[in-house]
Amino acid sequence: MSLEDFDKYPLTFGPSPIHPLKRLSEHLGGKVALYAKREDCNSGLAFGGNKTRKLEYLIPEAIRGGYDTLVSIGGIQSNQTRQVAAVAAHLGMKCVLVQENWVNHDSEIYDKVGNIEMSRILGADVRLDDAGFDIGIRPSWQKAMEEVEARGGKPFPIPAGCSEHPLGGLGFAGFAEEVRQQEQALGLTFDYIVVCAVTGSTQAGMIAGFAADGRADRVIGIDASAAPEKTRAQVLRIAQKTAELVALGRPITDDDVVLDTRYGHPEYGLPNEGTLEAIRLCARLEGMLTDPVYEGKSMHGMIDMVRNGEFPEGSNILYVHLGGVPALSAYSDLFSAG
Repeated sequence: MSLEDFDKYPLTFGPSPIHPLKRLSEHLGGKVALYAKREDCNSGLAFGGNKTRKLEYLIPEAIRGGYDTLVSIGGIQSNQTRQVAAVAAHLGMKCVLVQENWVNHDSEIYDKVGNIEMSRILGADVRLDDAGFDIGIRPSWQKAMEEVEARGGKPFPIPAGCSEHPLGGLGFAGFAEEVRQQEQALGLTFDYIVVCAVTGSTQAGMIAGFAADGRADRVIGIDASAAPEKTRAQVLRIAQKTAELVALGRPITDDDVVLDTRYGHPEYGLPNEGTLEAIRLCARLEGMLTDPVYEGKSMHGMIDMVRNGEFPEGSNILYVHLGGVPALSAYSDLFSAG
């Protein structure tokens, strides 16, 4: 089989745009050229994001199987659950969301604004749970599915980040081919691709996709889980499975997985000073917003690597913006002075 053999339900506008980050590149010395690919602008469904691209490959199964309720899980400020809620509304399905307490951020408004607010507006049955952070399969999620079945519904399970679903890596395997087509139009090739990694299927799909032209190890994951051993293992496993699904023709090995562990501290969902500096720098130089949980950390990683001279001079670097900005309002206390 190849990627084209899998059904895909359109949820995005089409290829997400790529644009140069000229002022940020110049500010960092002008020795490399930075670009952004905007998965945060990829859909009209509640701001879209990287999970919307993944859901395009999961939803055909939900429709074929006659499922009536999408059931997913994430933290209180989960981008995943917001996107699942939007897709459910778009398809006329019910939606149950388990929102666990994955982040040690003490704020009165944390469970009232941002992503979770949007999920409620979208009509989802939002259930708060005190369980802490973990990227694996969760009992609270399984319980939610059992409750849907008990009332006569048919739940379609969508794991955190879509990552444990067998097709969870397909969206970003297709992303690689989309980038290749955009490179032809731009007249350049990206030497490195920088992306945030937590539950793993985004980077894993990219690794499988870019392995087709020898760039698997040019996909640089920036860990934001602060549990990089788990994330790395999951990236490798999902990349290997995805490569098999798309008939890559060669095995994915540990050497294909590049995961930078320097920027995820102090823990999942909590920014460090470098995260906050990166958010402000990118916003004030480019007008592009990033968030404290995911994109602020991957932006910090990319900026730091440029400053340290870790990319060869003349490199074209693609920063993949996965979304996450709706969570900014939940961290408003960190930005009261801008």
